[in-house]
Amino acid sequence: MNKIDTKIPLVIAFTPNYFVPASVCILSVLEHAESRDYFHIICLLTEPLSDQMQRKLERLGGDRVQYSFINLEGKLTGIYVDEKYTIAASYRLLLSDLLPEYEKVMYIDCDIVVRNNLAKLFRETNLGDNYLAGVYEATLDFQLSHMDSIGCKPGFYINSGFLIMNLELLRADNMTVKFIAASNSDHLEFPDQDVLNQLCQGRIIGLPPFYNSIRTFFLPQYKSAFLRYYTEADWNAVQEHGTIHYTGSKPWDVFTVKFEHWWRFYKTLPLEIRQEGVVNGKIYQLFKVYDTFMGRWLINTAQVLYRTLKYKQN
Repeated sequence: MNKIDTKIPLVIAFTPNYFVPASVCILSVLEHAESRDYFHIICLLTEPLSDQMQRKLERLGGDRVQYSFINLEGKLTGIYVDEKYTIAASYRLLLSDLLPEYEKVMYIDCDIVVRNNLAKLFRETNLGDNYLAGVYEATLDFQLSHMDSIGCKPGFYINSGFLIMNLELLRADNMTVKFIAASNSDHLEFPDQDVLNQLCQGRIIGLPPFYNSIRTFFLPQYKSAFLRYYTEADWNAVQEHGTIHYTGSKPWDVFTVKFEHWWRFYKTLPLEIRQEGVVNGKIYQLFKVYDTFMGRWLINTAQVLYRTLKYKQN
């Protein structure tokens, strides 16, 4: 087995202003893997990182990590990009052509805090003749019309924030060209995610929901929708150790569900990395309050009361 076979290839795409969130994500991956796991972390960039920022990131993880930085500025044109998303979100569509040295890779969004061993999952996942492995969203009622418009069945639509990708098969079937062609449409609500679901449907392995737990997976008002597609045991596993994907509001900006997990990793980042980003100081102070027994009780109680009143009125 040569060295390329022993690496766990992990791709993350971000803009320079997401440098700190990307670092938090990487740190959470490393802390939930075994010390013997060796990662090749491939950073896809919308514009070059400064040499200083690259050196700081390269020190994160020490000998357990090899970093590569690929600047894709101007490399992806002619596709529809919704105003809510940066062009970086669509870089995952290019991976089979960008990384010819790999047969299989993991992709992760930078607004994620990992709470599971991804290296173990990567080694144990046999994609066979499937293009992708990912977590299916629990389709909500208001999303049904969108599912219909893009030709996807409810409960069989993955969130593309965390994927295991069969690059060998994607290359063989020339899927990058097909992805780009399908992306040239303004009816897509989630540009790259919709395209992956449209073109890969029927050849996707569903992962347990705790590997990519989006915001609604943690909120009790959406539990009934979750249980249409998953089990009570799945719900409990998500609450206990679900990898947190901060879809919607970001914890470094505002108070949001499971915000405390992001800040705990932020607090342990090297100071030299924390100095490269701007976070909301008021939310950091709120986290410090939350990180005490009494503060956590008060804030959790207030949340329960707020949700009870809000959804009782609805």
